[in-house]
Amino acid sequence: MLDNIKVEDILFLDIETVPTVSSHELLDTKMQALWNKKSKQFRTPEQTPEEVYERAGIYSEFGKIICISVGVIKEKNPFSLRLKSFFCDDEKLLLSDFAAMLKKFTKTNRDATLCAHNGKEFDFPYIARRMIINGLLIPEILDNAGKKPWEVKLLDTMDLWKFGDYKNYTSLELLTTILGIPTPKDDIDGSMVAGIYYGENDIERIVRYCEKDVLAIVRVMLRFLNLSKIDDDKIESVTFS
Repeated sequence: MLDNIKVEDILFLDIETVPTVSSHELLDTKMQALWNKKSKQFRTPEQTPEEVYERAGIYSEFGKIICISVGVIKEKNPFSLRLKSFFCDDEKLLLSDFAAMLKKFTKTNRDATLCAHNGKEFDFPYIARRMIINGLLIPEILDNAGKKPWEVKLLDTMDLWKFGDYKNYTSLELLTTILGIPTPKDDIDGSMVAGIYYGENDIERIVRYCEKDVLAIVRVMLRFLNLSKIDDDKIESVTFS
């Protein structure tokens, strides 16, 4: 499959999510009851729904997207990378801007493909579900309904690393470490995002973290393809808020 893909046609991406509100108490009565039911699936008998509410951002029904960072390889010999981030408190506006960019990218690149780490289980469906919740049309490249396997244009570096071993889960941090790629978790990790967003109001720090994830995914994919690396001085970052 990778033999037929050009890295210039890949849009690499990562998302950061948080609970829709800062605390369990701010949910309306109906959503509190639904979270209580949902959290029974993973919390221990000693834990209350309030105590595990920090995990709500993982679930698209109880969370929202606050940042989407994307990366595109622009040049060869040597490679250069252009990073762009969409971040906003208004999720609908963020998703609308991202969808407009995605439409332009897929129109320009006929063989456009999206790539994320654990994207098939998290990023891609999360974006699609939140677009529906916000009353937006799902971009065609993200809508897999009725498509044949070879028509799906979604790549997942974790899925590629499995090599058919569906029991295996490998985090991006572990994969970059064993491949000798700088880890994106040198400042914060995903478990800290909600606290930084609601507690510190420091979304710029979250954006930097999200962009590091995208860069790491790009470098992992280049290793998979046995292509040359991207040097730090060949990275350009543009943000949209």
